[in-house]
Amino acid sequence: MTAAPLVAIVILNWNGKHYLEQFLPSVLATQYANYKVVVADNASSDDSLAFLRARYPQVELVVLPQNYGFARGYNEALRQVTADYYVLLNSDVEVTPGWVTPIIRLLESDARAAACQPKLLAFHHKHLFEYAGGAGGWLDHFGYPFSRGRIFDVCEEDSGQFEETQEVFWASGAALFIKASIFHELSGFDDFFFAHQEEIDLCWRLQRAGYRVYCCPESVVYHVGGGTLPKGNSRKTFLNFRNNHIMLAKNLPAGEKWWKIPYRLLLDQVAAFKGALGGDSGYFVAINRAHIAYYKWLFSKRKKDGLPKPPLRRLAGVYPGNLIWEHFVKGKKSFREIVKRK
Repeated sequence: MTAAPLVAIVILNWNGKHYLEQFLPSVLATQYANYKVVVADNASSDDSLAFLRARYPQVELVVLPQNYGFARGYNEALRQVTADYYVLLNSDVEVTPGWVTPIIRLLESDARAAACQPKLLAFHHKHLFEYAGGAGGWLDHFGYPFSRGRIFDVCEEDSGQFEETQEVFWASGAALFIKASIFHELSGFDDFFFAHQEEIDLCWRLQRAGYRVYCCPESVVYHVGGGTLPKGNSRKTFLNFRNNHIMLAKNLPAGEKWWKIPYRLLLDQVAAFKGALGGDSGYFVAINRAHIAYYKWLFSKRKKDGLPKPPLRRLAGVYPGNLIWEHFVKGKKSFREIVKRK
């Protein structure tokens, strides 16, 4: 009998002992024949490592010398983890016992299936989809990310409307399953991103390389998360805006990027001035800092990935319209109001 593929559930931790105490027991209760749990520590200053060594000696530890953020943190850690599949799991996620099996079954069934996420529901409001990925991530024609179950800040109630396994544009980094060989084939995340939207960039490159990305709602997890960007959190705002533009510049074909990126930069300025007029000067400053950082990146020396760049419309999980218009002008709040046939 063929052995089940080895799955490494890798939790990137930074000062998250309270989450490890709360959620690691559910991970260790996973019902799957061949898995290991690894905690990669991003130079925590709390007592996470002492806690793990004393309480959970069966958990493998990868100790990183500094806080590399999400993107490089996982890149550095996964170079030290041997497995057939990686599951990149946030420390603030509660999993259900059978969450691994249906996704591994799906990924094993198709050589071109590279990555997948479970259905993400909100830990504190378990009837709602969670902001970080819902039932699978999409992208609109202009590069705005959203998901089945979440449009901007609006998270839908889970009423069974997204129970089918389906190809999506991106799988959430909160609970990302990926074939280990393919992760390394594409050099993992872009270190420069540090955090935010690195998984969307990776999934875009997966599709450009001819692979498929899925959401499998048969698998369910519950994510605490942060959801919307709180006012005053300029670091998150900066990273989201900067990384989104870098992602577009890296992955769009030349015939699209020359006009889509200027259009997006203009919309960013509208959002920035709206924030300033509403009293959030930090939001205005963060967006403009992000634009400056994007231009610096644009003129920096960097290695090209060498992958083809098909038109965005040819990829799975792309809405051919303008999400801003549909949501903020026309008032559509649910995924199926906007993406009619999915």
